Amino acid sequence: MKNEAKKTVLVVDDETKIAEVVAAYLENSGYGAFQAYDGESALDLFYKINPDLVILDLMLPKISGEEVCKALRRISRVPIIMLTAKVEENEKINGFDIGADDYVVKPFSPRELMARVNSLFRRLDNKSTPLYQTMSWNYDDLELDLNTYTVRKAGEVVNLTPNEFKILCTLTKYPNKTFTREELIEAAFGIDFDGFERTIDSHVKNLRSKIEDDTTNPVYILTVWGIGYKFGGSL
Repeated sequence: MKNEAKKTVLVVDDETKIAEVVAAYLENSGYGAFQAYDGESALDLFYKINPDLVILDLMLPKISGEEVCKALRRISRVPIIMLTAKVEENEKINGFDIGADDYVVKPFSPRELMARVNSLFRRLDNKSTPLYQTMSWNYDDLELDLNTYTVRKAGEVVNLTPNEFKILCTLTKYPNKTFTREELIEAAFGIDFDGFERTIDSHVKNLRSKIEDDTTNPVYILTVWGIGYKFGGSL
């Protein structure tokens, strides 16, 4: 069982020196660090330690980083920072599409990576306390429990990524507000979010696939054409 007083990070990279350097920086910053050097051992170790964050290289032996990310997203909302040498925007968009929360391009500064780790944990920890801890919409069709960070659709638990969960929480807190993509990024992730406005569309697409009965005719995450998105559920 992990120590609740110290956040733990799983570092996955087939370049041993990179994994060791990142782990050393993490430990010097007060985190617990674990290392894996291929996709298969990364998944095995994840199940054993249940880390608070995964730093994941994409180019891995045995099981690729993309497949590891997809596998984790099927079972967990753990934050994932991807490491990659791929610099094209479409590659980054694909990373966010499959569930990454942040994206760091190699070669990178370990200090910058630590700043991103610290920023991500701050965003997760510094959540304002809502007026209600449990809410439901459309005759309990969609339920949000902020005590347990659980979302249920038609009574079944829905496994959302951290970013999807933050988007849903932000929209439900302001049900009559239409957010531009820029406003939604700032409200959900903070002004230090390093991504593209298009990534919001990817997260919304994934979120709809999990909470809407018909993604072509959504009732919860509504598109306001030419502006952005709003929440459409009825209490």
